[in-house]
Amino acid sequence: MGTLHFKELIVYQLAEKLADAVWQLAAGWAAFEKDTLGRQLVRAVDSVGANIAEGSGRGTYQDNRRFVLYARGSLYETQHFLRQAYRRQLIPAHISDVLKPLMDELPPRLNAYLASIGKTSPKPPLSTSDQ
Repeated sequence: MGTLHFKELIVYQLAEKLADAVWQLAAGWAAFEKDTLGRQLVRAVDSVGANIAEGSGRGTYQDNRRFVLYARGSLYETQHFLRQAYRRQLIPAHISDVLKPLMDELPPRLNAYLASIGKTSPKPPLSTSDQ
């Protein structure tokens, strides 16, 4: 069975949805908020999907795992910045209602994807001299 292209992965699609929602949110902030917290937040959330995509294109399971771990780190960084934005009253309740389900679903999906990649490389086929 072949591997899925990153665009077909549910975890990648969720990362895209979250990134788009955060972009719309931060784009409406005043200049100071956008320039400080907004830039960091958008970079962090965009890195989640970007790292999933990059890992899937690297060609080895080790590289894929490494980039999924980077994606997970970026997701936690995103959580941090969203918490700051919420505490600073930059996120209205109706937007929080959109972001929260995505933030709740992404970590377990990302962990499941990481687990599905495997911990060891597949065994090479036996050569004729091994038989």
